[in-house]
Amino acid sequence: MTDRMAIALDNVTVRFGALTALDGVTLEIAQGRTTVLIGPSGCGKSTLLKTILHLVTPESGVVTIDGAVMDARAVNVMRRRMGYVIQDGGLFPHLTARGNVTLMASYLGVADADQAARIETLTALSHFPADAMDRFPAELSGGQRQRVSLMRALMLDPEILLMDEPLGALDPMIRFEMQNELKEIFRTLSKTVVLVTHDMAEAMHFGDTVVLMNEGHIEQVGTGESLVRHPRNDFVARFIRSQRREFGETIR
Repeated sequence: MTDRMAIALDNVTVRFGALTALDGVTLEIAQGRTTVLIGPSGCGKSTLLKTILHLVTPESGVVTIDGAVMDARAVNVMRRRMGYVIQDGGLFPHLTARGNVTLMASYLGVADADQAARIETLTALSHFPADAMDRFPAELSGGQRQRVSLMRALMLDPEILLMDEPLGALDPMIRFEMQNELKEIFRTLSKTVVLVTHDMAEAMHFGDTVVLMNEGHIEQVGTGESLVRHPRNDFVARFIRSQRREFGETIR
């Protein structure tokens, strides 16, 4: 039995002027699994994530969510099925943590009692102190701001969670703690997760599937272990070697 595909990209090309960010990318992302996009800076991994959300419109090719085409006509409905977390959290500084988390729910008219119940669930899930919900982002630590961003993405209980280097701006100790917390959250929720990172050790920590990209192409798809032990070409081998040098024995 094959995994059901939550997201599929079919021959997707994205160009920004003379720059080709995605060049005929075809990829299937399994439902209920964590897929990690990795590669050097400028390889197209963040563009791919934004293309799934239709924040970037492909020049050619098709993106489908559960078989439905993600285009301008469907985007408003489809986005409500997806949560999005960016590297620095992207919080509105003039809103409290509570205001940031409930922003879309309030816009959509979700009842206050339902919002309060959802916040109670999310603060427990993300280990965020409930008494800090009325603080502004500037009054929160980096790890707390990222937890608020995660709660905001999960507020409407989306089926798909898209995360663009969510831990990249954190110091090493907080990053390590949040890696373990996030993995447990992914396991608990069983959502489809697509996560961007530049760190192979992090990719192996989270990823059921790892997608290594380079210059707008996909070089190899598989488990982290298969990429490390069975690189399909010289680029993959060189990328893994460079990560080994940076992270030492973390990648064996």
